[in-house]
Amino acid sequence: MTLQDRIRGSLIGGAAGDALGYTVEFMGERAIFREYEGGIQAYEPSPLTGLAVISDDTQMTLFTAYAMLIKADRQLNRGIAAAPRCYANLTYQDWLLTQELRYKEAAAKYDFSRPDDTDGVVSAPLMKLPALYARRAPGLTCLSALEKRRRQRIGNAAVNSFIADKVNNSKGCGGVMRVAPVGMLPFYDSAEKVAIEGAECAAITHSHSLGYLPGAVLAEIIYRILFGDPSASLRDIVEQARDTTARIFADDEHIDALTGIINEAIALSDNNERDLVNIHQLGEGWVGEEALAIALYSCLKYPDDFSQALIVSVNHKGDSDSTGAIAGNILGAWIGYEAMEAKWKEKLELSDEILEIADLLCEKANELRGSKE
Repeated sequence: MTLQDRIRGSLIGGAAGDALGYTVEFMGERAIFREYEGGIQAYEPSPLTGLAVISDDTQMTLFTAYAMLIKADRQLNRGIAAAPRCYANLTYQDWLLTQELRYKEAAAKYDFSRPDDTDGVVSAPLMKLPALYARRAPGLTCLSALEKRRRQRIGNAAVNSFIADKVNNSKGCGGVMRVAPVGMLPFYDSAEKVAIEGAECAAITHSHSLGYLPGAVLAEIIYRILFGDPSASLRDIVEQARDTTARIFADDEHIDALTGIINEAIALSDNNERDLVNIHQLGEGWVGEEALAIALYSCLKYPDDFSQALIVSVNHKGDSDSTGAIAGNILGAWIGYEAMEAKWKEKLELSDEILEIADLLCEKANELRGSKE
């Protein structure tokens, strides 16, 4: 399987889980299974566009991806670059503008013809996509935290660690649901450094450790699938990522809660109980550790069946788009884009643009690997 296939699979997979789950995100289980026999199992396209609609989860994931591309360009072309977290902080503020302004207002105010550093807008290629100017139930924590980060930027406040510089006490899943691209470029040879950056990127908006530590685990899982031992099983990779985060953040008062729920997800994936019963043991996914655990359960239960894993990950009374997005990121990387059923690739909002970004990430990943030889 090629690197391009895996990166495409992860980004499209995440968008697919997001779009599938967004339809039922605020529905109770009785309503879901009354409306959809056996639960929702296929996109319900928008009557306006005929496309499956993505939510803020995929929107922010794309801005994370673009942050990684900015770092790669600067590292390759200038020989020096800041940490990924620094560029993510900037691109997330661009995402915030898409939630505050209409496209025509933004286009009149900013010059989208330049690739970056455009009058305070660094992710112009994304900002010029009208479809991203849509509020799809964005997390209030993300909005308020990014407003605070914007004020810091205006005031020229230097933030070296977003984990240390706390803006709230939120452990919502909005931190973890967007950080998969942190693991898609081989900036580091150390999985530990990838995990730290995943946590730091999540901590830009979520300051409770259970809001950002799941980001460390997810970023490392993606990194290990893409660049790690090809003989490792998905369970091996999950356990390695769990152990890395437990080691790095051993002194955190909530680390046992995170490793405990990951262990529970692993154990539940081995039993023969109904999926919904197992998911109820893990929670509803509104907070970071629960969203990660539900996604991990779904992927480990059906590691060779992308469709089933995605369906299981969203059919519950919780934050279905986020659990679906995380599951799609992981299993999409694991099985690759080509192995995914066509129904997840067709009639998906911004699918062409997502594939284009995936291919840019692949190109930069190969350049980075070549630069180390």
